[in-house]
Amino acid sequence: MLGEATGRTTAVPFRQFVLKIHSRCNLACTYCYIYAGPDRSWRDRPRLVPAATVRRTAERIAEHVRTHRLREIRVDLHGGEPLLTGPGPLLDQAAAIRAALPATCTAEFGVQTNGTLLTPQILDTLGAAGFRLGVSLDGGTPGLNHRRIDHAGRPSWPAVTRGIRLLTARPDVFAGILCTIDVTADPAEVYRSLCALGPPMLDFLLPHANWSSPPPAPAGRGMYPTPPGAASRTPYGDWLCTVFDLWWDGGPGPRVRVFTEILGLLLGRPSSSEAVGLSPVVALVVDTDGAIEQVDSLKSTYEGAAATGLDVFRNSFDEALAHPGVAARQQGQDGLGAQCRSCALMAVCGGGNYAHRYRAGATGFGNPSVYCADLERLIRHIAARLDATVALNLPFPNTT
Repeated sequence: MLGEATGRTTAVPFRQFVLKIHSRCNLACTYCYIYAGPDRSWRDRPRLVPAATVRRTAERIAEHVRTHRLREIRVDLHGGEPLLTGPGPLLDQAAAIRAALPATCTAEFGVQTNGTLLTPQILDTLGAAGFRLGVSLDGGTPGLNHRRIDHAGRPSWPAVTRGIRLLTARPDVFAGILCTIDVTADPAEVYRSLCALGPPMLDFLLPHANWSSPPPAPAGRGMYPTPPGAASRTPYGDWLCTVFDLWWDGGPGPRVRVFTEILGLLLGRPSSSEAVGLSPVVALVVDTDGAIEQVDSLKSTYEGAAATGLDVFRNSFDEALAHPGVAARQQGQDGLGAQCRSCALMAVCGGGNYAHRYRAGATGFGNPSVYCADLERLIRHIAARLDATVALNLPFPNTT
């Protein structure tokens, strides 16, 4: 089973546009890499995106679509917490983009929310406008969400659980749940409690960390990664393998993105996620002041890592394609360090998330992921389960 293995010299146009609607959040999650991380640029940006920025962003998107003759794009409205604005600005942004796009291109709109501000009226309004909403959660119980608190230290769960109940009753609007892994939490409890909420999709995210700012360690383990020869060097890989087996063996359930991405890569399909694989990055961010930036995960590395120096008033998105940081993430295997290029799993792993490769100093992003051993553990485990399923001529579960 082989995955994609390519090097690229031609820029690939952007197809996903992450637009910041509000630059603040009503929660103060203890692990947030935006508001508790090294990049503090959010402090100097407008809280609410101005109308002129909305209009100019829509024009830039339409310009890019026409230049590259794109047939479809995805637009994700983010924050902070985008619902702090109420639904009006979200509808205005979508209307501006739809009005600017040529008739030959369709746009899919999504909102990523913490779920605390959802109401029946908001769901009705956004659903009628064709939006789908994703929610960020750490699990399906109050205890699993102890890190998701407001600015006064109060738990967000009472408000979230009301919002989730509303979304569960609206499968036409519910896009899925993003869950940042807490390696100290029981993976079976996390998975089963999230499934009980009825999401169509789950995405388990490795905490944004790097070689200069390592991931949180399991209790009693000391600094992660552990030295060679320690009892387990793959706590995150072990956690994900446990969830994979529950998912693979559990019958009908939600799609789990990281698992279906790895399965597809093992079968030779291209990736659609920056977490694994070698497909070029096709997403960019426009902040509330109109700044054109690379993806937010880079803000977990150092101040200004996501910045391009460009903005929608002076620059086209094609100029952003030429930015060295974007170009580096469109090079496939040629953009990897020597250790990754020589690895047997290169085409599937793809070096992992770009932000997770960072080490302060000369090597920068030219390293394997800080989760290298964990990714190898997970990929080899999934490959073994897939091989066994193929050998026994069994149906593939949960992969649609």
